[in-house]
Amino acid sequence: MNAPLRRVAISVLVLFTLLIVNVNVIQVVRSDELRSDGRNTRVLVEEYDSERGSMVVGGTEVANSVPTDDQLTYLRQYANGPVYAPVTGYYSLVYGNWQLERAADDVLSGDDARLFTRRLADLFTGRDPSGGDVVLTLDTAVQETAMAGLEGVTGAVVALDPSTGAVLGLASTPTYDPNQLSSHEPAAIREYAEGLEALEIDPRLNRAIDARYSPGSIFKVVVSAAALADGQYTSDTVIPAPQELVLPGTSTPLENFGGSACDPSGRQSLLDALTVSCNTAFAQLGIDLGEDRVRQMAEAFGIDGEGFDIPLTVADSTLGEIENDAQLGVSSIGQQDVQLTPLQAAMIASAVANDGTLMSPYLVDQVRAPDLSVIDQTDPEELSEPVSAEVADQLTEMMTSVVENGSGRRARIPGVTVAGKTGTAENAGPDHNWFIGFAPADDPQIAVAVFVANGGGTGGDVSAPIARDVMQAYLDGQGG
Repeated sequence: MNAPLRRVAISVLVLFTLLIVNVNVIQVVRSDELRSDGRNTRVLVEEYDSERGSMVVGGTEVANSVPTDDQLTYLRQYANGPVYAPVTGYYSLVYGNWQLERAADDVLSGDDARLFTRRLADLFTGRDPSGGDVVLTLDTAVQETAMAGLEGVTGAVVALDPSTGAVLGLASTPTYDPNQLSSHEPAAIREYAEGLEALEIDPRLNRAIDARYSPGSIFKVVVSAAALADGQYTSDTVIPAPQELVLPGTSTPLENFGGSACDPSGRQSLLDALTVSCNTAFAQLGIDLGEDRVRQMAEAFGIDGEGFDIPLTVADSTLGEIENDAQLGVSSIGQQDVQLTPLQAAMIASAVANDGTLMSPYLVDQVRAPDLSVIDQTDPEELSEPVSAEVADQLTEMMTSVVENGSGRRARIPGVTVAGKTGTAENAGPDHNWFIGFAPADDPQIAVAVFVANGGGTGGDVSAPIARDVMQAYLDGQGG
């Protein structure tokens, strides 16, 4: 064989070898990955032959599958779709699945190992296979009130049961109709999706868990916790509160909201500083405490740069890098590089409400087999203990003063004592607006965080009334 033919033969052999290796990698090594890929429409088409399990809220199916007369045996439907879309996501022939449709896919599709006995029985009896149900922790009144409160703005609301970590509300706006993405008409699905993609803000992003933002003054609760836990401070300790604070090592003055003076004397109690949300007081307090104490407390509350699942994936919250005391001062009022998800913000309020113990948030209460038997029940788990019960009591006193006497007055509920903290965070556009809190303050049943992006007002004016309505809706439902 001459040299040119030999080179061609070797090249062909190498190409065939690479082809065989690639086929084996795809069919063996990556088979599970490719099968579970939401874009794999072939698998989706096969799954339409089986009845997908339901998502249940308060005894009502908010996502279920119904039989059809067309080529695809079942159609996925969403009751009150735009209200629950941030949680349910969609199950789409064209775009795969999203949010809980993806996170709980094994259960809903019937592939979960806990449903093996049912699948085996279906095989022998000839019964049509079907998936399991997921019963959510959401409270109907909370979710509907939260979404109504956010109508017309970009934002998020998270509500938690502080004693268990159960997610009572997970709202995000703007929203969309998942029914439009889950039809059996590919052209209509694509047209609707292209319309969503053309919007300035994609409604499919769940701002409660998928994105993080500067928290502003709600972070002062964390700094207050660090001070109280230090042992050298109480809520009555008098701290510096100048009208203007020149940040260490700079000529940059830090001012209070609107350039106001927190106290004519330039000093005030820690309780009063939180009540009026004094920037200079908390910037100096953070500097005095030092980065280690502030960071350790932030991490104890879950602000540790690590995401987690509820089972929806939650983006990480972070304190960011702090290079000097000037940056520490700005970080201590929730600016600089501090970034929180609204869920993380709710976790701060929840830990204070629960005597200093932070419970792991969870969204799925039960997993049920097709015959409605419960095959899994979520047991609440303690995540951390950021502060002692004594410190939590002092924080509750301080946060109650914010609502009774300070910037959080519009969160008041008649006949109920509310604890809370407002936040107004500077960013590239109009200010972000926050409120975190819980009620009743003396027997907490619900903890909330409300975030409005670029609201342009203050947390007390924009976010606090939404929080009030959400807490009121839940307490009314509980007979509170």
